[in-house]
Amino acid sequence: MSDDSHTPGAEHGALPHFETLAVRTQTGVSTEREHSVPLYLTSSFRFDDAEHARALFAEEVPGNIYSRYSNPNTDEFVRKLCLMERGEEGIATASGMSAVFTAIAAHVSAGDHVLSARAIFGSTHQLFTRILPKWGVSSDYADVSDPDSWERLLRPNTKAIYIETPSNPGLELIDLEWLGALARSRGIPLIVDNCFATPYLQRPLEHGASAVIHSATKFMDGQGRALGGAIVGDRAFLADCRFFARHTGPAMSAFNAWLLSKSLETLAVRMDRHCSNALTLAQHFEGHEAVASVRYPFLPSHPQYALARRQMTQGGGIVTLDLKGGLEAGRRFLDRVRLVTHSANLGDTRTIVTHPASTTHSKLTVAERQAVAISDGLIRISVGLEHVNDVIADIEQALAGTP
Repeated sequence: MSDDSHTPGAEHGALPHFETLAVRTQTGVSTEREHSVPLYLTSSFRFDDAEHARALFAEEVPGNIYSRYSNPNTDEFVRKLCLMERGEEGIATASGMSAVFTAIAAHVSAGDHVLSARAIFGSTHQLFTRILPKWGVSSDYADVSDPDSWERLLRPNTKAIYIETPSNPGLELIDLEWLGALARSRGIPLIVDNCFATPYLQRPLEHGASAVIHSATKFMDGQGRALGGAIVGDRAFLADCRFFARHTGPAMSAFNAWLLSKSLETLAVRMDRHCSNALTLAQHFEGHEAVASVRYPFLPSHPQYALARRQMTQGGGIVTLDLKGGLEAGRRFLDRVRLVTHSANLGDTRTIVTHPASTTHSKLTVAERQAVAISDGLIRISVGLEHVNDVIADIEQALAGTP
């Protein structure tokens, strides 16, 4: 990472508020004295002399060599995210899944074992069940509803514990304080996918996690424009990730880093609206005649409501509706929406609806989906920034065509 970034307040020994860090953490001004950080669209960087090149490659001095390793734009994005998450180090990757893969692959070898929460993103499930086993890495799934299963499934060769909280899409929560303590007691790194909450609502590193994973494609970008991922955590954990990424190449582009860093400037403002809209929508549809159940972390009916209030500042931007009528009801609903978007993404300014059983989690068996609270009629709603009454009206008219 280069050494020309500015962190506001660092010179006084104290960090300012989250929103100020997001706006004012920037790569240093060039000789052009620009106000907005420029794009550094270069694949490589020049050396002062032979000794400078040697020292850079020996990592004796800070600076940039090649944009696969570092770039002023990716450095700014990572520095800003480290401050937000309270992490020591970080790296930016090309996508959220490349961040997941890097965090795991950098710390396991043939014969090792990973313990994961059962409720995880579909592609992460494929990584654990179909890709890592080809290299002799095994995994087990523990259940949120059975705390004893975590200790029971740990092995001497367990090299990582991996979770999502809230989970995608079932919105299951895991007690970070409890699991962080368990991981520390066994000397095993705890890796937390913090994509749904973002560091504005939850900071797992403060509860004992070794690393946090993000798909920056989602709420961080917030407008459905760019792919990106990130890993933030303690220095020792990130050292292995950086070595792995440097030599395997899951690098974020300078343009995407520039875009995502600018997006972080409005993260707090956007998440406040996402959360308030989501809570209003969840409250409205609870008890609706076409809906079997509504799930949202800050809804008192959520089975882990007390935990959500304890470890999150707000409930996030995702709501799920379990429609009466199952698969066909879900299909009819999706075909009837007019204002909201039917897409597989989330975290956008625009409200998006998804049917996980037939799309994002379709590769899971029926039993596997049921185990993580994904019913045939489950609709995941990523609540956007429109006026919430307009979103509610569209969902109401779409539900009118379901049993």
